[in-house]
Parts: sequence; structure tokens; C-alpha cells
Amino acid sequence: MASSSSSLGRRLVACLLNISEARRKDVVETVAKAALYNTEGVQREATTVLNIFNDHDYNRSVITIVSSIDSISEAVLSACEKACGLIDMCAHKGVHPCMGAVDLIPIYPLGEEVRVQDCAEQAQAVARGLTTRVQGTTVFLFGWADSPLRRGLAQRRKEMGWFKKMPDLRIQPDIGPQPQKRFGVTGVGAGAYVMNCNVTIDTQDVVVGRRIAAAIRESTPGGLPGVQAMAFPHEGDVEIACNVESVKGGPSGHVTADEPWPSFSIEGRQYCHAPASLITRRVAELARKQGVGIKGTALVGFTPQECRGLAELALSEGVAEFWKEQRRIRM
Repeated sequence: MASSSSSLGRRLVACLLNISEARRKDVVETVAKAALYNTEGVQREATTVLNIFNDHDYNRSVITIVSSIDSISEAVLSACEKACGLIDMCAHKGVHPCMGAVDLIPIYPLGEEVRVQDCAEQAQAVARGLTTRVQGTTVFLFGWADSPLRRGLAQRRKEMGWFKKMPDLRIQPDIGPQPQKRFGVTGVGAGAYVMNCNVTIDTQDVVVGRRIAAAIRESTPGGLPGVQAMAFPHEGDVEIACNVESVKGGPSGHVTADEPWPSFSIEGRQYCHAPASLITRRVAELARKQGVGIKGTALVGFTPQECRGLAELALSEGVAEFWKEQRRIRM
């Protein structure tokens, strides 16, 4: 690869922007394009959208924006401004929990060259920028951006009431005013890369799905390290939706010779993820005990290595709307 792409790669970060809209695909693409082009239509330097994942039942989309650490905040803020203008939480319906028109803004480093502190500062800048540029928006912080406590996303979501069927907006945000129903609440943070792995089981019984989700969570004895899981009705079946968080160091006691855990390094520290094959196998074992089979596994987006590699390719070739080119959305 050319040296220009390598130099770009040394300072790359990814934002997996979660917005509460999937049924109006034109709206989702408009939000994605706002990350790529300024108001005059000029393409932003060193920025690409690698992937757009839409889920109709969840009514939620994940837009994978990759940019240099110095450019990420403006790209993300422009997308968020557009989303807040086009998505009204008063009218939102979907089976997936959410609290905000822009529900989640996580920023992840894609290489050793980006420091933890850099990502925390950019996330904090995005949080302040959103509440300034879109009056009435409100933010809670998580991960590296939640200084000094560095509370994780699952903990912060629990504190905010994100998992409740009817979230109570009478909460105390970290930045911004009391939440308005139109915009809701946005989580902004930074951390080591989080993957998403969804396994569909062959049943319509959500109770069975919830038992399986509970059993594979990291918080359950015998659960999988780094895995947070929920179960939802999905396209006539039940889906076990997993956030697969990075685990520091090695997966002691869980790794096999034929099943390496995807790994990467940040500031000299090793991180790894539970592989999708292991999550699928564990869900299948638990489902079998309930007399249920599985129908398939979907990765939403990429591993960290894939994300960086595709971003370097896209940027070296000047392809901003890469999601139209690669057609490898795994759903």
C-alpha cells in the first residue's frame, strides 16, 4: 500500500454512530453523507463511511464513520446535526431499547498511534459540540470520556434507564439541559473497539431468548468475557443481540488452538474479542437444551483489523461513500 495510505492509517479512529431510524433509508443515507461533505457539498479530507447497517424491526441504524483523530469530531457532529433535524423520538417505534434520536456515539482507536487520551478528548468535544449546536440535546458520557470514573456503557445505560420499556427522561445528564422527548438522550464515549454479533434462534419465544442471553453474559458465572447480550423478537424469530467488548490481555481458559481470539493493541496493551464462532456455538448449546435450533449469525460491521484495513483502502482511493462499493454488509 502507498505511503500516503499508511500515514493516514497511523491516526485513524472509528465512530460507530447509532441512530434511531432504519425504516426511512433515505434519511439514514442523508445522515451518513453529512459526515462526508460540508454544507457546500465539498468532501471532507481523510473521512469515509465504510458501512451502514439498518434493522427494520429495531428501527435502528449503525453508521461506521472512519476519519483521522483530528477530523472525527466535525464529521460526527455534522452527521448528528442532520440526524437531530430529521428524527423525532416522539414518533419512534422499534423493539430495540433507545433513548435518543442519536442514541450512541462511541469513538474507537484503530491503531497504536492514537492515544486513549486523544479519543477521550475527541468524545468530550463531540458531547459539548452536540449540546451547543443542537439546542435541547443532552448527553451522558461513558468509557474513557467519563473522567475520572470511566464507567462502562452498560453501567451508564442502566443508570440512565436505557433498558426500561418506557425510559424516564427526568434524569440528570452529564452535559446539556434536562432531556426533551424529541431528541432524548445521547451516549457519547470512547474505548477499545466493540464488535456486534447477533445470533438468531429458531423460536418466537422471547423468554427462551432471554434465558440464553442471560447465560452468555460476562456478568453470569460461566458467561463469555466481554459479552453483553439481550434477546428481541426479530423477523418472526428471536435474535440474541450481543455487544462484544474488548477484553484486556488474553482470554484465559476460553481460547482453543483452533479458535484464536481477534486481538489488537492500544498504547502497548493487548486487547482481544470473543470470536463470533464461540458465541454462536455457546448460543447453539444453550438453545439445544431448550429444544430450539439456531438459524444463523450476523456480524454488524467489522473486526478492528478489517475496519482499519478497509478504511486505509477507501482513503487511499478517495472513496467517501465506501458502503456503496464494498457490499459486504453481513445481514
